[in-house]
Amino acid sequence: MTDPLTIRNAILADLEAVIALDLVGLAAKETAYWREIFDRYVSAGKDDGFFLVAEANAEVIGFIVGEVRAWEFGSPPCGWVFALGVSPAVREQGVGELMFQEMCARLKRAGVAIVRTMVDRENKLTLSFFRSQGLRSGRYIELEKPLADD
Repeated sequence: MTDPLTIRNAILADLEAVIALDLVGLAAKETAYWREIFDRYVSAGKDDGFFLVAEANAEVIGFIVGEVRAWEFGSPPCGWVFALGVSPAVREQGVGELMFQEMCARLKRAGVAIVRTMVDRENKLTLSFFRSQGLRSGRYIELEKPLADD
């Protein structure tokens, strides 16, 4: 990166760049998924949600999406990060960390005191990143059961 890194709100013109970044990730999502996310967080201007991109040299090199969510089981509303991607060309240069810090600052201003995410335990890259940002196992444990086809 030669130009300074900018972290800003995503705009509709960023859609194709975000899709391209996601396609190089471990779990590529469909274009329709990203259009729905952009509709919800960019076009609609969701008050309790944030879609940020990192830009350098006039190119989107990363994205992060989060929101304030209320929870069941006595858990107060918290920040929730549910999408993060950084171009492989700039990984390990602090882009993800800066985006995560900005997301946490916005979530804190929105009134929450805890940020959460969910990571596939086999996704070592993402798990390592979030652990490096101070995230640890929380108070609540995810439980799941596959539903067999009958």
